[in-house]
This record gives sequence, C-alpha cells and structure tokens, in this order.
Amino acid sequence: MKRWLLDSPFGLALIGTIAAFYLRLVWFTGSWRWIGREQGEALLAQGRTPLLCFWHGRMLIMAPAWPLDRKIHMLISAHRDGRLIARAIAHFGISTVVGSTSRGGAAGLRAMTSRLQAGELVAITPDGPRGPRMRAQIGVASIAKLAAAPVLPVSFSTNRGVQLGSWDRMLLPLPFGRGVIIVGHPIAVPADADASRLEQARREIESALNDITDEADRVCGRVKLEPSATSTERRGALDRP
Repeated sequence: MKRWLLDSPFGLALIGTIAAFYLRLVWFTGSWRWIGREQGEALLAQGRTPLLCFWHGRMLIMAPAWPLDRKIHMLISAHRDGRLIARAIAHFGISTVVGSTSRGGAAGLRAMTSRLQAGELVAITPDGPRGPRMRAQIGVASIAKLAAAPVLPVSFSTNRGVQLGSWDRMLLPLPFGRGVIIVGHPIAVPADADASRLEQARREIESALNDITDEADRVCGRVKLEPSATSTERRGALDRP
C-alpha cells in the first residue's frame, strides 16, 4: 500500500500535504532559537545570494524555518523519496529542480547555478540523495564556483526528536520541543579554483556542516552523530590486524 501511494500522483499529494501539516505543527508548537542568522542576512544585505547547504538528515525543519522573502529552489533527486519531499516543501513555496550533487547530476547543477546567478536562493543537501552520510560531494563546491556564490552551512537539532534508522539517520523533530538552528560562516570558492582547490572547498564545507551539527546536538543534549566512514577509512580498518 505504501509503494502504491508513493507511486501515484494522488498518494504523493496526500502524503505531501500531511507531511507539510506535521512540519508546521512542529514549528509552531516548538521553541526555536537561531544562532548565526546574521550571517545570511549580511550576505543578502550586500546583494550576495548564498548557496544554502544542510545535511540530508537535517532537512525537515528547514522549509518552515527559513523566511521566504524571495524565490527559493531546492535540488531534489528523482527517486520516490525525492518526489515526496518535493510535494511537501511545495506547501512552503519552495520549488524544486531534479538532480543531485553526485555524478550524473550535471543538468541539475547547471540549473541551480543559473538560478543563483539570477539572484534566487538555492538549497541543497550535499550528501544526498543516497550518501555517504554527512560527507559532502564535489557538486556543492562546483555550483559555488560557477555561480560565484558563497556557501552558507545550516543545521538544526531539537531536544524532542527521533533519530531514524535510514542511511542519513534523519532527525524527525517532535512537537512541543526546544530546538536550535545554527547558521555557519560563509565559505567562498574562488572562480579560478582548480580540481585541488575544489576538493579543499568540499572538505571545508563538510567540516563546517559537521561542526555546526555537532554544536546543535550539544546544545539540545543529543548524542553526537558520526559521519559515515569513507572508503579509505573502511579499507584502513580492514587492513589493521
């Protein structure tokens, strides 16, 4: 039944509406505190459009939380979960572009770059759509370079939430909680960045997102969530006696 619902336009619309209602319930019954919000406000005041980034597992509160005073787009994968997310966030005025930050997502990356260059806000999950968890893919740095847009890392946590068993360990916030949304310092990617500099920027983005996620969890009394091991780390573990 679940597969049938998610594969049908009616089912997607219904579940998307329910999900949007639930997120509004969580937002309006909770007590939410911003830390570092001035980072984004300063960029917008300077006429610079940031590329918003948050981990796939920390996306649920972003739609109702972010003030939509200008057009915003989110990069969403074409698989079933992505279509459901697109339906839910449409209720908050967020449009979607199909693609990913991994290999094969070139069309989506180009579309997001053009929207940033037009002064429209763009949001992506740099570890989506399938991970590894909390490991940024190179596409986020590539978009920032091409669009000359600063990357703005964002994360959230709450004292009332359930950590799901999904690949991203998604944090499902519950109503009537106390939460925090942290905006990190913007990260610039030079327009002339070569492959080595892009990789450095990718690591900076990954580190910044993990740092503010750890801080958000600490503030809310949650246990630190570790990123997935990289392929190099897994090989090293196998090689150790």
